[in-house]
Amino acid sequence: MFRLSKRIVERLEIKPSDYLVWDRDLCGFGVRVYPSGKKTYLVQYRAGRRTRRSTIGQHGALTAEEAKAEAKRLLGDVARGADPSAEKKAKRCAPTVAGLCDRFLDEYVDQHCKPTTARDYRSIIRRFIRPRLGPLAIAEVTRSDVVAFHHALRDTPYQANRAASMLSKLFNLAEDWGVRQAGSNPARRIKKFREEEKKRYLSDDEQIRLGEVLVEALEEGTESVYVVSAILLLIYTGCRLSEILTLRWDYVASHHLELPDSKTGRRRIPLPREAYDILMDLPRLADNPYVILGETEDGPLVNLQKPWRRIRERAGLADVRIHDLRHTYASVAMRDGIDPFTLKEILGHKNLQTTLRYAHLADDAVQRAAGSVAARLARTVRKDTRPNPPGLRVV
Repeated sequence: MFRLSKRIVERLEIKPSDYLVWDRDLCGFGVRVYPSGKKTYLVQYRAGRRTRRSTIGQHGALTAEEAKAEAKRLLGDVARGADPSAEKKAKRCAPTVAGLCDRFLDEYVDQHCKPTTARDYRSIIRRFIRPRLGPLAIAEVTRSDVVAFHHALRDTPYQANRAASMLSKLFNLAEDWGVRQAGSNPARRIKKFREEEKKRYLSDDEQIRLGEVLVEALEEGTESVYVVSAILLLIYTGCRLSEILTLRWDYVASHHLELPDSKTGRRRIPLPREAYDILMDLPRLADNPYVILGETEDGPLVNLQKPWRRIRERAGLADVRIHDLRHTYASVAMRDGIDPFTLKEILGHKNLQTTLRYAHLADDAVQRAAGSVAARLARTVRKDTRPNPPGLRVV
């Protein structure tokens, strides 16, 4: 038994089958470790003659301290005669959309989704689905209900489309769980609103200004070496922000980063010499496995947004988001003639269509290549032995 803390939970070994680890201080509070690497907090108690367990939430979405506080609350309810597991089961079995959302979060999201995805799902449910569709019976939701729900969110097309996609997933699971007739998903094939993609790329001059500000911030001590290094790594690798902030030293090899998990699953990222040199210059802490350190002794930097806002303001780049550094990487790659298939692998896109959004950036290179081919052919054609070949201007 351990005193469950963030450090202890993250260091728990992954085994071929799931297992439980109980907290030393709070009887009944524990964490289940799955072969997939997921770790879920739970509370165990007795209700009459039966031993019951109730899931609290997934590690990452909850800290160990937050989970323990919730466990204490639940155990207090049990002492007053409540049965949280039975109450949760009753909610899951409720034939309303709100009950379906509860079951979706308990039985699907906590087991199959990454913490960031789980957080987005919970936000969509809390802000949109529960208020508008929660009281409706699962079996009675019609396509017109979903269309009206989607249309009501038309002023925020991105959120509207994400909410409609999530509803489709919810009703697919409702069919799988037998609480709605098979093949009756009312959210299937809802026409999505057009989304205006925000793509911002740094010009060469802007890249120079950003580089100068990063050097100045480091020399003046206004930003830490970890903040500056994180931004440079984003620029040099095209990685996602989460991939850099959660990077651990045991993921780093001489020529690549070996990520066991990312937005698109296991991923190997090429590591150019410029990025490798940055990594090798970073100070390390013996008890901290992370590369980009924050304020705690055993964790990573969790918020790059605040220092980034200071840096971009100083560089005169107030409209540039951190993710635009990844866009800039892609734009430079396309302008330098890297083919989309190679760029897809570098960026870790699931499908080529995502990469092809940057294809227009290669227009100048394509134009130059086409002109080069035409010029070569013209030089050959103009060597025609006839005095004045038809259709050709004499030069």
